[in-house]
Parts: sequence; structure tokens; C-alpha cells
Amino acid sequence: MPVLTQEIDSLLAKELHLTTPYEPKDPAGLLRMVFLIPFGHAFSLMCNGPMGLYDLINRSPHIPAVAERALQYDCLTRDGNRLHTPGGEPYRSMESPRPVNEADIVGVSMINAGDLHSLLRLLDLAGIPRRSADRIPGRDPLVVGGNQGLADPEPLADYLDVVAVGEAERSLAELIRIVHAHRQAGSGSLLEELSRVPGLYVPSMYACDFLPGGGVQAIRPRTLQVPAAVHAQYLQAGDLHDAHFVYPITDGTAAGCHPVVGCLHSCHYCNLGVPPFRQAPLELLLAYVDRLEELQVPKIIISAPTFTQYRHRQQLLDRILAYARRAEAEGRRVTTIIGSIRADEINADYLDAVTKLGDFGHLFTELHLAQPRGVITVAPEWAAPDLVALYGKTQKKERVDRALDLCRENGHINTVMLYFIIGAPGERPEDRLAIAAYARDVRRRLGAPDANVIVKLHQFMPKPGTPTQRLRMMDPDLVREYGNEIGARLRGLVGEAEYQAHYRVEQFPTSRMHLEVVCSRGDRRIGHVLEDLYDAGTDLSSLTKDDLVQALAKRGLDYDRHLRHMDDRVLPWQVLNHVNPGAEEQLAQSLAKREADQ
Repeated sequence: MPVLTQEIDSLLAKELHLTTPYEPKDPAGLLRMVFLIPFGHAFSLMCNGPMGLYDLINRSPHIPAVAERALQYDCLTRDGNRLHTPGGEPYRSMESPRPVNEADIVGVSMINAGDLHSLLRLLDLAGIPRRSADRIPGRDPLVVGGNQGLADPEPLADYLDVVAVGEAERSLAELIRIVHAHRQAGSGSLLEELSRVPGLYVPSMYACDFLPGGGVQAIRPRTLQVPAAVHAQYLQAGDLHDAHFVYPITDGTAAGCHPVVGCLHSCHYCNLGVPPFRQAPLELLLAYVDRLEELQVPKIIISAPTFTQYRHRQQLLDRILAYARRAEAEGRRVTTIIGSIRADEINADYLDAVTKLGDFGHLFTELHLAQPRGVITVAPEWAAPDLVALYGKTQKKERVDRALDLCRENGHINTVMLYFIIGAPGERPEDRLAIAAYARDVRRRLGAPDANVIVKLHQFMPKPGTPTQRLRMMDPDLVREYGNEIGARLRGLVGEAEYQAHYRVEQFPTSRMHLEVVCSRGDRRIGHVLEDLYDAGTDLSSLTKDDLVQALAKRGLDYDRHLRHMDDRVLPWQVLNHVNPGAEEQLAQSLAKREADQ
């Protein structure tokens, strides 16, 4: 038996379905859609975007397609920056021995702008021509992308046939119906018809006039039938598929849910507040926990970053606690992992409910600190109160202090993870260094001898679709130095011994940040730069600034131009842009004034 098939059979044997059963479709006469997921099996099950759509397609008789999954299997071998199947076997999905490149539609979810280059590796692995222009309709799959990594979709405009903007439950279903009808009738322009579906952006239906060094002078529809603007689609809670809120499949080790979608707050730098705030039905989540108990799944992940905003959180935590206690009585251990929370939304009842769960912590965090008990995550973002206010953040210092007091009184929490943004417009050197004192004061306020503080430093990255989208960025190499200065200041404040035992300062690798600089606000030429680097065998996970600058220059692009304040009339993602220009300008002026008032 082929090695890949053996691995897939082993993985499928572990899988347990968590949502209500459905009748499998007869694939005859239906389209075949394969979701390419660039992760191993365990993590792929937590990718709720593609997994939710996979579940929706397969359980919906009115959607004329069957959905499959193709993963980054353990048996794949790496040759430089490329992946290969063992023995040259065809790259196949979990559900079918047929090669992925024989699918009708391929879906890719791009989580982060710094990882856009992974699309090239996935398409090569699958044997699908990389560029849309090189794919032959009817022979090669239609390639559809989505998720927040494509907030600026332009770097992959020549590689993706369609981009689903916002929530894709409705737009993807309509895309499948149109493709299915088109394959039967075979008349008219498929891409032009898809471009008229709300929530679908078809890059090839728009022409760009490029500016020297980067950016666009104009972007316009190629025909009168193509809309000048595309609006993200967001659905009412009742219209969202169940698997939008809960993981549909588990491997028996972990499963999770998203109790809320969006955020009640609209911080200027964050796109969490862009979609409307919606909450999962409590009955759905309670029945889900009961199903996890039935299957004895030992780890529950609550991955919503704003779980404290869920109005039924107490009932959900009570149900998880009841399961955990019954499991404990049988000699089994159930753990709960909760995503980040807002300190200004913590109360004593919440902390009490969480700590009763026993083992709990922050999503995907390894602590390596002395005797960790409970872990909570707080995101002050800035140590300077007026910067917090200017960027629309409501988490004031006194609210954080109140939350820490509650943690101390609770007695079961000894580790706080602090998220800070550095390198933002309006920031002064003293603002950055104040993060060290903030971290020291947090540990002191916790009060316990074994209290720990993790400081996670994030570079300020203006996000398309938010009022910060035009603001300038710092060079990631300089931001790295800023982070080192903060770490050194903290060491000086608390002493080396205390620092080593109770503190950690973390930053993202600069290689990823350099890619984010250009991919988060670049035009269509950036995709060609990524392809050049990929074809040259460059390891993009350890890319240096010099390598990127040289690659950009070969395409007539300037790295520093992507760092600047974007005062261009037209943004590369103008077709998707719906931000109030007055709000952008007011924010930029306020930050510039603060920075100048030294």
C-alpha cells in the first residue's frame, strides 16, 4: 500500500464527528472541491474556516459539490522550500485517491499576510499551475482564497481566481452553483459572472495602473458588468452554519468552539471589530460539550479572543466543569484552554468559574516558567494611557489593575501574558521603555512568590480595512532592537535572577515581519517577487531584509515605499476599501501631533 494512503487511513481511523450526522452525497454529477490546508492533521482540525465550509458543503443537498481535505501530511518530504510526496505518489485528499489537481475547485485559507508564499508551495505540491492565466478552464481547478491574510488580496491577485471576502457560507455556495451550471452549459464568462456575486472578488476582472516603486494609480473593472466595489459578506447568527461555531471533527485529543464572532469594541488598529458581533446559540455549545463527554475528548479549546463578551459564558463553563468533575471521578483529566480575554471584562465570577476547571491556560502557549498554575492573557497594547485612547482601545490601566487584583484575590492564577504593540506612529522612546515597568508592576500586583509575566511584543502593522491602514510602519529590524531594549530595561529593573525565573519577553522573527510589510499593503507585483524568491530556493521563513530588498528591486519595487504613510489617492486594495477617509485623516493627524510634542 502506498505510504501516503497508509498515513491517510491511519488518520481517518482516529477521526470522530462531533456535529449531527448527515447522509453522504453521491458524487456523481457533482463538483469536487478540495480544501488545501497547510498544516498537519491535528492542527488542521482547528482551522474552523475551511473545516466549517467543508462540513457545510457535505451536509447541504442543495450545494452541488462534495468537499475534501488535503493536508501537509507527515510523510511529505522537504526539498529546500518545496514539498514532495513519497515515491512521487500523486498528492491526494483525505477522502479520495484521485489527485488533487483533478478537483473542480480548490480552496485555500490564508491566515497571515506573512505566509502568502505558502500558496506557491501548495499549488506546486498539488501539480496545479501557479498563475491564474496559466490554468486551463475545465482542466485545472478554480482556485479560491479567503481569510484575514487576504485583507489585501493584491499580492496574490495573479495566483487566485477568486477571493471570498468576509464570511463565505453564502458566497461560496453561490460560486459552486454557478461553476456547476457553467460546466453543464459552458457558455458566457465564468469569472465575470462570479465577480457579480456579493462577497466575491475576482482580481482578473480588474485592471491596475501601477506607480513606480509600488502602489497603484488606478484600479478599474474591465467591463461594465463588473462592480466597482466589493463588500465583505457577514451573516446573521442564525444564518451561520453550526460548524462556524464548533469544530466538526476531532482526532480524540482536542476539540473546540468559537462562542462569539467579532468584538463589541472597534479599536482602530484591529479588524476583530469590523464584522458585526454575534454569539453562538447556547444550546449548540452545551450539546457540543455533552458530545465531547460522550467521546471522552480530554481537551476543550475556547478559541474566541473575546470570550468574556459571551453572554452565556457562565452556563458554558458550568457545563464544562460538570464534565471535568465526572471525568476526574473516573480517573481521567479534562483540561480547558481559553483564548485571550479583555481585562476590563473580567469579574470575580468569571475567574472563579474558570479556575474551578482546574488546568486552564492560553491557547497554544508553552510557558517554561516556574510552577505555572492558571494563565490569563491581557492586552494593554500600549503602556502610555493617551496612546491607548488615541488608538481607540478602552482597556485603561486602572481596569487592568482591577483585573489583576481579582486574580490575586482568586489565588489560582500566577501567570499573566501581556500583549504590547511597539513601533506605532505616535510612540515615543519613553513609551516603549515604560512597558518594562508595566510588566514589573503586574508581577508585583499579582503578589504571589511564584507569579510570572510573559511580555509578547508585536510590531505595529496597519491592517487594510481599518482606520490605521494608511499609517507608516517601522523597519522590523529597528523594531527588534526596540524589543531588545525593553527586555534589557526589564532585566535592569528586576535583576537578572528574578528575570530568569519569572519573566519572558518574546518577539516574532523579523523575516516574517519583513514579508508582512510588503504583503500587507503591496500591489500585484509583490506576488511575482514572492515567486522569484521561491524559484530561487530562498527559505522564506528566514528571509533577510537584504534578500527581500534585492528581489523587490528586480521588479522595480522599493521596500521603504511600503513602510511609508500611504498618502496615495488609490490603495492597492481599493476595490475592497470602505474605510471613512475622514477617520483615517483625523487619526493620522492626532498621532503625528503627539509624536511631535516631545
